[in-house]
Formats: sequence, structure tokens, C-alpha cells
Amino acid sequence: YEDNKMKMNSMEWIAFVLVVVGGLNWGLVGLLDLDLVATLFGEMTTLSRIVYSVVGISTVYLLIAVASKSGKDAA
Repeated sequence: YEDNKMKMNSMEWIAFVLVVVGGLNWGLVGLLDLDLVATLFGEMTTLSRIVYSVVGISTVYLLIAVASKSGKDAA
């Protein structure tokens, strides 16, 4: 019996949490015109830019990880 579920390693879990945080932030921006990252860390401060960058990098990482796992499942 082979388990078809995609298992995530710790790096993928961290990236997933960051992507969820980013998605929730964008939801707040769209619904309430509230940028939580900017509210917490300042408008385009170094710290807020780091948060935005890490969320973006996490998204790219997850895209690559999912594509890689999907390719292995297809083979």
C-alpha cells in the first residue's frame, strides 16, 4: 500500500505558514483596506520589506516543491 498524500518537511511547513499569513494580509487589504504588516512594522520599513520578501520567497519555494512532488508522483 502506497500513501498518495504529499508530506511536507519542516521547511515546507514554514513556507506554508508564511504564505497563509501573506494571503490573510492581502485579504485584509482587499476587504478592510488594512495592511497588517505595515500596521505592525511600518509602511515600507526595512522590517516590513523583509516580511514581504520572505513571504514572496516562501511562495516561490512552495511552487517549486509542489511541482517537484507532482512530477515524482506522475512518474
